[in-house]
Amino acid sequence: MNRRFFSTALALAALSACTQTPARPYLPPSPVDRLGSLMEVSVVDRATGRELPVYRANGEYWVAGRPGARYALRLRNRMGERLMTVMSVDGVNVLTGETAGVQQNGYVLSGGERADIAGWRKSDSQIAAFEFTANGNSYASRTGRPDEVGVIGVAIFRERVAPPPPPVPMPFPRRDGYSREESAPRGELEARNKSMAPSASADSAAPGESSAMAQSRSQPAPSLGTGHGRRETSYVGHTTFERLRSSPDEVVRIRYDSRENLVAAGVIPASPAPRWPRPAGPSPFPASEAGYVPDPPPRY
Repeated sequence: MNRRFFSTALALAALSACTQTPARPYLPPSPVDRLGSLMEVSVVDRATGRELPVYRANGEYWVAGRPGARYALRLRNRMGERLMTVMSVDGVNVLTGETAGVQQNGYVLSGGERADIAGWRKSDSQIAAFEFTANGNSYASRTGRPDEVGVIGVAIFRERVAPPPPPVPMPFPRRDGYSREESAPRGELEARNKSMAPSASADSAAPGESSAMAQSRSQPAPSLGTGHGRRETSYVGHTTFERLRSSPDEVVRIRYDSRENLVAAGVIPASPAPRWPRPAGPSPFPASEAGYVPDPPPRY
């Protein structure tokens, strides 16, 4: 009886040991393609048309650029209302060329609209393409502003919309068949109509801010910046936009550098080493095809 109990206990111990879950290896978080809640923002490689993966590390978002590649900032308005985006690359406003500030002019997108901002705005019909280049060749460095090279910023503003006017009261007939409006003296009626007309405030009479609507686009190597690329055709129009508040409703910040630098900094996981690295000299497994041992060829 004791022996049987002991054998059962031993079997249960072996079973519990076999059902223990092995420790899982650490897997870095998967990169995303877009950022932003009011306005989706992504970086697009114009040669391939693909959105670059966005990696998160140490509280920052990063994309890996390729030296010489042209890129665009892709925006998509997720709201059902107009939004204004003040955009900067390397600390420079992409629309005006000023050292960037959130109160400057930007692009306005209608509800649900998508646009690719592909370069520095030169006029209503031309841009100079964004292209990844060495830090010293970036537009910011060439214009004496190298301190903020390597960062993209998008400040999003919601619009202040005037409330709709109150409904005009409809006249109702009197018992004698005439309405109160018709029976009122003409002078009193004109004065009443003037009092009902909405008065123009100083804010609505003043012109809004001018902005353009897009229609389209340990470091092993020097860090990247954004160059002033070749001229391209890109048309925009002008509109007015009154911000709901002076501070942005959302700010999207993306850092960028070369892939080699981001791997060296630990932002992008390094490619794993081969599982069975081949040593120098003869290999014990020159081929790995399945099968059995064949007969050798005849001697004669």
